[in-house]
Formats: sequence, C-alpha cells, structure tokens
Amino acid sequence: MRRCLFDPVIRSVFIAAAVLALSAPRPTFAQSGWLPTTWFTGGDVDPKAMFPLAEKDGPWLVLAMTFRGEGAREDARKLVQELRGSHRLTAFTHEKAFDYTGEQRGMGLNPDGTPKRMRYANEGHVVEVAVLVGDFASAEDPRAQKMLQKVKQLRPQSLEGTKANRLENDFIQANRDHVGGAGAAKPPLHTALLIPNPLLPADYFSRQQIDEFVMEMNADVTHSLLDCPGRYTVRVATFTGAGTFNTGSGQTEPEPEDDSLVDVNRFVDFLKGNGWKDPQLRGVEEESRLVDAADKAHRLTEALRRNGWPAWEFHDRDSSIVCVGNIDQLSVPGPGGRKAPHPEVARIVASLGPDPAALARGQIMPRAFDGIMLDVQPRPIDVPRQPAGRR
Repeated sequence: MRRCLFDPVIRSVFIAAAVLALSAPRPTFAQSGWLPTTWFTGGDVDPKAMFPLAEKDGPWLVLAMTFRGEGAREDARKLVQELRGSHRLTAFTHEKAFDYTGEQRGMGLNPDGTPKRMRYANEGHVVEVAVLVGDFASAEDPRAQKMLQKVKQLRPQSLEGTKANRLENDFIQANRDHVGGAGAAKPPLHTALLIPNPLLPADYFSRQQIDEFVMEMNADVTHSLLDCPGRYTVRVATFTGAGTFNTGSGQTEPEPEDDSLVDVNRFVDFLKGNGWKDPQLRGVEEESRLVDAADKAHRLTEALRRNGWPAWEFHDRDSSIVCVGNIDQLSVPGPGGRKAPHPEVARIVASLGPDPAALARGQIMPRAFDGIMLDVQPRPIDVPRQPAGRR
C-alpha cells in the first residue's frame, strides 16, 4: 500500500476545507464562463426585489407564468426569486393593470338613435404580473428554444398552493372535458412560450436589420454606431459616396492621405471584393468618394468626442454618417399631458444645428468641427439593428 504524500496536519486542513466548501450556501447567481458556477459567491439579493423588466431586456423572452388578483405580486415575487436563486436563471417580472369599470360603447343603436352604452358584468380593477426568463436575440435562437424546454419542465416549489392565481389554470378548469384532467399531471410551467418584450415600441421589429456585409464594413470601427447602447441617436452629419470607384481599365488605386485616420487601401480592397466592380452601379471617377466619406466621418467622430460629444460613426454601401447621443425614447410627458422632445435630443439639435445668430440674420450657417461641416438639420434616427445571431 502506498503511503499518503501529505502529513496528518496538512491532510486535516484539506479535509476541513472540503467540508466547508460542501456546506457553504449556494450563490444566488453565477458569473458566466467555463469555470464551475459553485466557485463563485453571489451578491446579496433583496428578498423583496421584483426584478422589473426593462426595454433593454430581450428582445425575446420566455413567458413562464402569469398571475392575477390580490396575491399576484407576491406570487410573482416568490417565483422570480426562486428562478434567480435556486435555478440561476435571468428572470424578470412585468406588471400590467386593467380597468374594467365605467361604461363602454356597445354595438348598435338605441331606439332613439343614440349609441348603446354597456358595462362590464364583473367590474373592477385587475392586476396581472408576468414572470419572464431569458435574454434572447430572436425566437429562432437555439439558446431560446433550449431555455423554453427547460422552463417547461421546471417544478418550482413557490408555485405550490398558488393555483387560484394562475391564468392558465382558468383555461384548464373551463375546458376540463377536453383536456381530460391532463394538466394536473404536467409541470406547472408547461404552458410557457416565447414572446417579444412587451415594453418594446410597436415598430421595433420593423426596423431595418443590417446584413453581414455592412457588419464587416463596421467591424474594426472604434466608435461604431452598432455599439451604441441606446434605442435612438441623432444623425448630425451625412457623407454620400455614390459613384465611387474607377472600374475601367488602367484603374488607379486611390492613395491614402497623410492625415487619414482610416486604412484606405484596406477599406477599398474589402469593398472591391464584395461586389463593387459593376460599372452600372458605380461611376467611373479618379478618386473614391466613398473612401473620402468614410474618412471624413471618422475624423468628425473623433473631433466631436474630443469636444465632449458621445459621437458614433456608421458606414454602409452608399454613405457614411456621424451620430451623437444614445437615447432610449424620443419624447417625454410635457405640460398638459402633451409629449415634448426628449431633453437630450433637444440639446443635441440646438447645439449642433445651424448657428442661431446666423439664422437670425437670414443665413444658414452649418457648424463645423475640424474643418468638417455638419448637416443643416440634425435628425433623430433608429440605431441600426444587428443580425439576430450577432446580438
């Protein structure tokens, strides 16, 4: 028999450390990476925290459960705490109130020609609280599909005794003859499904999504608009590059200027290798206006940042733009319930728009940084969406 290489004292220290490690409380969350999650200790989590959903989450999530009624908030809090703690899932809650009081316009008309007025049979205010899981770029994301199946199989302890407040339980009770009582044998979250973030604007998914080619054009940009964390930004400069390449025989490659801040040759070579040789699409010129546009956008971005503005640049097939700011909403509630422009949008437009003193004299004088003029009228725009798999 081989002898142990450790003396009894050292061996006892290792045994004590192992016992402490096994008896230590499990963390409420874990850092991402390849290391075992039990190696990390989670921070203190407020047991009363609801972890409300934000517009930046998602845009796709798993709707695990919806509660309603007087105990909805408490039941949702218990479930989201358990999902984050015991199951270590990124879970949120989202609350919505419904007003079923007052008169409503009915169908048809009264004998005297006035519109019919109706009231709800069960008047009152109803609060619903949903519990959502995950943070996925699209419904087709393999991670989202895997999480959906995982959530469906969970049997959280916090759901014991909360059937009266579960919305899907109402459906099972109302259709017991059709479901054959099978719902009782299934996990309580078996009706989970993928939904878009309900806080997103209605036009979120209608925003144009850039393709992989444009992604590559902006891959090495330091202050790329694709990295802007906001939902909106303000476009302050536009540089067009239509008719950019000399595609005839004896073509002369554009030479980079001494003060250029971008690798012009690399930029041109990349574009030529991705469909930029069709003379019907690109005019024949001695210099590349597209490269010049990209260089101006880059230099203007750096100049604005040196002056304290959070500037971003973006390049596509036909132009380059410079934007300022990262804004989550374009308007805020104003006096009398009217919407007013977001203060940051108003500040950017006023500060980077035409000189007001010149406007008072009837002259339009665009502002300039580093000798590069801005647009006459700065405009808020959507931050471009990246492909779903690249989020």
